[in-house]
Amino acid sequence: MKIKVSASGRQDRPEYLKKKAFFDQLITAYGRKPVLEILENPGIEIFRLHLADTNQNRGIIQQIQHLAEQRGIKIFRHSRSELSRISKNSKQDQGVACDIYCPGYQCFDEQKNAILAGQSKVLIALDGVKNPQNLGMIIRSVTASPCHGLLIPDRGTSDLSPLVIKASAGTIFKSTIIRCRNLVDSLQYLKSHGFAICMLSSHNAIPINAISLPPSVVYILGSESDGVSQEIEAICDYRIGIPMENDIESLNVAVTAALLAFKAH
Repeated sequence: MKIKVSASGRQDRPEYLKKKAFFDQLITAYGRKPVLEILENPGIEIFRLHLADTNQNRGIIQQIQHLAEQRGIKIFRHSRSELSRISKNSKQDQGVACDIYCPGYQCFDEQKNAILAGQSKVLIALDGVKNPQNLGMIIRSVTASPCHGLLIPDRGTSDLSPLVIKASAGTIFKSTIIRCRNLVDSLQYLKSHGFAICMLSSHNAIPINAISLPPSVVYILGSESDGVSQEIEAICDYRIGIPMENDIESLNVAVTAALLAFKAH
């Protein structure tokens, strides 16, 4: 039996692919209080706990370890530098991190066929939203809405940090978040398969209530300061806006996302 070997030298065996898919669905949270609060929630599935070996086993660290042991969660101990590589935030991890299993946290390349399945899908994509509070609120709105999910690039958007988790009010663990390496490429793929690509803008835009869109749509929200990037704007089919009264120019990006998410049907 021949085993196919990928260009990177890794074997494309079913066991490897299954393992990779599982690890792709892990979100790493860090910080003593955030991790303690996560451990206290029995509805959140934690894969493993990471502790720096410099931590003293008392106070909140003792509580964290005790809860992990009660729940049968594997505890791994690391040097301080090793833990900072896991958390990717040595200034704020406080020697504690945990890997959380989120079945809705998906890779675009592995999920694009599922996205195309069915007669209609509505996605909200983010292009440079960097405020953790905004991202968390967007996740909460999209999760509660009829939207299929949230499309975010690996780079250029706020990390899924404890601040994002808190702002989402825990809904991040129930949400469908589809991450992609390159937002332009992913949008081009969806466009070639019948999705309408719509950017939100407060200038020279068609009012959203005055336009008829196809059943499959991607709404793109730009950064808090600069809006949608020129690279993304160049591939959009529509430039749409939310009608405003009383000389108000625009809404907060999280509020706009909520309006769009609940427009989905």
